[in-house]
Amino acid sequence: MDQQEAREYLLNKPLSIETFPFGDDVSVFKVNHKMFATLARGKLGKEEHESQDIYWLNLKSDPQEGIMLRDIFPSIIPGYHMSKVHWNTVKLDGTVPVGEIQRMIDNSFELVVANMTKKDQQAILIHL
Repeated sequence: MDQQEAREYLLNKPLSIETFPFGDDVSVFKVNHKMFATLARGKLGKEEHESQDIYWLNLKSDPQEGIMLRDIFPSIIPGYHMSKVHWNTVKLDGTVPVGEIQRMIDNSFELVVANMTKKDQQAILIHL
């Protein structure tokens, strides 16, 4: 999955909007004013094979699942500039299957919606 495919999938979530509160370089995806993802060009890593053209996707996750995903996929790391307990960063370098990234996006969205009022949840979930 590349950054454009990720952006389109994020924007197809019910009532999802893209904002730029940190400048033009960082897309923040929100539902009902609550962030569920960020998408930005990755920082140059310590490893020479990492490219600045790889985008990084921050997603909320269940703490235990987040640890398991980091153990399975080297391209999933603790959330960059986020809570390391509740957020993971996925490097969109092609090593994580598209279906897995979509599942993680879905989970992030659902975790954020689950913390909203019942009224707000219903207004969002009716679109699923």
